[in-house]
Amino acid sequence: MDHSPQLPLLDLSLDAAQLTARLVDIPSVSLDEKDIADAVEHALRALPHLTVHRDGNCVVARTDLGHAERVVLAGHLDTVPIAGNVPSRLDEDGVLWGCGTCDMKSGIAVMLRLAATVPAPNRDLTFIFYDAEEIAAEHNGLKRLAEHHPQWLEGDFAILLEPTDLQVEGGCQGTLRVLLRTEGERAHSARAWMGSNAVHAAAPILARLAAYEPRRVLIDGLEYREGLNAVRIEGGVANNVIPDGCTVTVNFRYAPDRTQEEALAHVREVFADCPVAELIVDDHSPGALPGLSHPAARAFIEAVGGEPRPKFGWTDVARFSALGVPAVNYAPGDPLLAHKKDERVLAAQIVECEERLRAWLTA
Repeated sequence: MDHSPQLPLLDLSLDAAQLTARLVDIPSVSLDEKDIADAVEHALRALPHLTVHRDGNCVVARTDLGHAERVVLAGHLDTVPIAGNVPSRLDEDGVLWGCGTCDMKSGIAVMLRLAATVPAPNRDLTFIFYDAEEIAAEHNGLKRLAEHHPQWLEGDFAILLEPTDLQVEGGCQGTLRVLLRTEGERAHSARAWMGSNAVHAAAPILARLAAYEPRRVLIDGLEYREGLNAVRIEGGVANNVIPDGCTVTVNFRYAPDRTQEEALAHVREVFADCPVAELIVDDHSPGALPGLSHPAARAFIEAVGGEPRPKFGWTDVARFSALGVPAVNYAPGDPLLAHKKDERVLAAQIVECEERLRAWLTA
């Protein structure tokens, strides 16, 4: 007798809200996405108008109709750890509750519905379902595809279905994290003059940050606001010891018109005359230009309505931007509810997102 676990099945004839509930009920915490990837692959391979590829727990499906334009729709399959909020629950007010409802299984459900119900779109389509977005970048499935199968990510325009409350959010900020180390000399705190306090030496760094005036820049009609902030300070040995080392962790969120090299050069310039013994780059991901002037982007915005706004934060649209593909964020769900124990989304908003995107792809 075969005791192997049964493959979860997805019925793509369900509406997008019902399909979201089925997806939420398949646990898919980062690095444990095999079951949901198997279910997505199985459902897509039943659609004759799509060519389907698999790489690890990434599933890619494409139309090849010979259109002059290709649009990529992408979303991650993983969630943060479950917090007692699975299985899903639909309340009497039409709110769907559960881990991943907002971030971003509602977006995944919309993608699956479009893949199943738009066999002859007015643009060629690529659907990318990828793994491990919620953890360290080294595991990110979209990063892996960009390195090993960049041709699968090719397109004229991309939509990342991260939650935006059905508002177009263009591009994303870059993020740079540096460690600024100061050095001193240990001594007994009763004889402080015998040492040199590394924590005190960090004072000019903090003063420079407090006085910093962040830049605002307009790109494609969107105003991006930068920020340079201390997010952590570590130093000290014991309560009776003058510290000989201190580290200030600084995070620079920068507008996407700066390159990574320009962003790092700017941070070095800000602290050029501070007593920094060492500046270490701890993490760095580039931003993404919104590309709203591209014809496909303009057509998309006209179709879904609303006023585009900048993306404050970093998302995987940056990976498309690095490949020369303009990209935006657009999906159901309030991003402020992502990762929360009471994560939820309006069922009607999921259906509305599906309808708007279908209208755009079939007009």
